Amino acid sequence: MPQPKNKKILIPVANLDPSPGQRAGAAALDEQPSLDAYSKAIIAAVEKVSPAVVNIDVRQRVRVRGQVQEAPANGSGFIFTPDGFILTNSHVVSQAAHIEATLADGRRFAADLLGDDPDTDLAVLRINAPDLRPAPLGDSHTLRVGQLVIAIGNPYGFQYTVTAGVVSALERSIRATTGRLIHNVIQTDAALNPGNSGGPLVNSAGEVIGVNTAVIMAAQGLCFAIPVNTAKYVAALLIRDGKVRRSYIGLGGQNVALPRRLVRFHSLPVAGGVLVISMEPNSPAQKAGLLRGDVIVAFASQPIAEIDDLHKLLTEAWIGVRATLTIIRGTEKMDLPIFPEESRPRSSAG
Repeated sequence: MPQPKNKKILIPVANLDPSPGQRAGAAALDEQPSLDAYSKAIIAAVEKVSPAVVNIDVRQRVRVRGQVQEAPANGSGFIFTPDGFILTNSHVVSQAAHIEATLADGRRFAADLLGDDPDTDLAVLRINAPDLRPAPLGDSHTLRVGQLVIAIGNPYGFQYTVTAGVVSALERSIRATTGRLIHNVIQTDAALNPGNSGGPLVNSAGEVIGVNTAVIMAAQGLCFAIPVNTAKYVAALLIRDGKVRRSYIGLGGQNVALPRRLVRFHSLPVAGGVLVISMEPNSPAQKAGLLRGDVIVAFASQPIAEIDDLHKLLTEAWIGVRATLTIIRGTEKMDLPIFPEESRPRSSAG
């Protein structure tokens, strides 16, 4: 499958050499024998990252009884470049009429939304401010289950709250508000609450390894963060383009199982597919000749067992590029040429 040919953007991160203040703080910790190694690790990481954490106040546009009004909301974020770029969650700043960021030292600045990506629940803001201390970005590929992690944020408006826990699991998937799955999500038991969204998840070295994004409210200790490697990639695209480009084909569908005899007869690698239940007018799907009742089983020779498989394949690389859609129509297997277009507000399939 063709790969996206995105121009690489280098995102500067904080100088990893300790500052005189950090060295003095480390020396002070060493002089406190009553502190165990666990406490020292958390304190050192918090002191390194806290100056980069911001409290985000938003006035969101909401519709009440048919009228658009502004309602206050808040969340968290963190500065990741010296020139004022801030990472946060898309859902924190969506429909924002005005955004303000409050720094750890009490300074407040108006923030501009450079772009957001609801499909990964990430957004990039920018403030114009001097003397910023960005948080260093780590590598989420190196994470291990059981590893110590620390969350910093502003739950319920309690600014710069610190909680600690471990990496409970890796490679989880959670569903974004758009219906797409967010993959490779970090599960942690570091306590998160409303207002923590968009704040950093930090390792014991004081490096950001995730962006806190969701909790299961009815449970305890089931919290999730977008891995920082995903955040680096998405942030670069948002800074460059203001959005993440994806392809779409313009249909609504649902997952279905295929009869075993049909799977064996056509030697299908999957036992299910996406049943086409609707199509947008003049969409790539309609132009390709898809019909209601068709079952999609492959896209560009890649098996499609469910809607999420199709979502993963509809990347920027396929915008305007000819692909082959393999379908089952009745009992017949067919290949249809299709030209995906740049995504727009999507249906339930793609």
